[in-house]
Amino acid sequence: MSISHAPPGSSEPDISDIPDGALVKATAATPSPPDLEPLLPASSRRTRIPRWLRRTTGPVLLLILWQLLSATGVLTADVLASPGRITQVAGDLIADGSLSSAMATSLTRVAAGLALGTLVGTGLALVSGLFRIGEDLVDAPVQMLRTVPFVGLIPLFIIWFGIGEAPKVAIITLGVTFPLYLNVYAGIRGVDSQLIEAGESLGLSRWGLVRHVVLPGALPGALTGLRYSLGIAWLALVFAEQVNADSGIGFLMVQARDFLRTDVIVVCLIVYAFLGLLADFIVRSLERLLLQWRPTFTGR
Repeated sequence: MSISHAPPGSSEPDISDIPDGALVKATAATPSPPDLEPLLPASSRRTRIPRWLRRTTGPVLLLILWQLLSATGVLTADVLASPGRITQVAGDLIADGSLSSAMATSLTRVAAGLALGTLVGTGLALVSGLFRIGEDLVDAPVQMLRTVPFVGLIPLFIIWFGIGEAPKVAIITLGVTFPLYLNVYAGIRGVDSQLIEAGESLGLSRWGLVRHVVLPGALPGALTGLRYSLGIAWLALVFAEQVNADSGIGFLMVQARDFLRTDVIVVCLIVYAFLGLLADFIVRSLERLLLQWRPTFTGR
């Protein structure tokens, strides 16, 4: 006797009236859901090569090409010394202490000029960016001076400051000031006005807005300006150390030029490049430390 579970008068079929074999066949006929495979981004499916290896591939290939051209005689020693000869000369300069002494002198000049240029450029940008009257008084003169090549002011600096360390530091200071001013000023004026309104609605004072809204918003531009200023600082140092210098990397280059020592000149240029790369690495580390709150695209 089968027991019906359908209510009286219902037209739905009673499951107890369906034969057991039909239920088994219906269950077997129902397709099972397909197995899902997790999708991985294309970047993670590729074989990942260490980034340091990718970044060093280009310079290593350039060195190999340079050595081949020198070994085959395409590049003669009086035009450009071979990498092996440059390595030997660099070792000699390090051994007698002349290269380390020159690096210390040049680093001191760059540090002094960078500190003064950062102080002047940031100060002018704050005055011009935060206050309209400051913009009216400061921005136009700065834009005029910015278009003047700082190398062309070397004769005036020699007349004003003599031929000691002062004109060298002044040239570096001038080269650092303007890119830092432009980036800090653009960063301040690029802060979203809605953030300012939100801060005012929360009851922040003027100094509170500057401290908690404007300066953090301008920080990315300031760090970009600092990176650019460091590059200009090393460029300005090359010109500054041509002004009656008796020490520094530029002094070694001048001596090497007088004696047609291309190997010493290349060693000095490599030192300039590595010092600039080290300074840029320090600023990029500061960016990662100070801008953790700002998620950005890092490439794929």
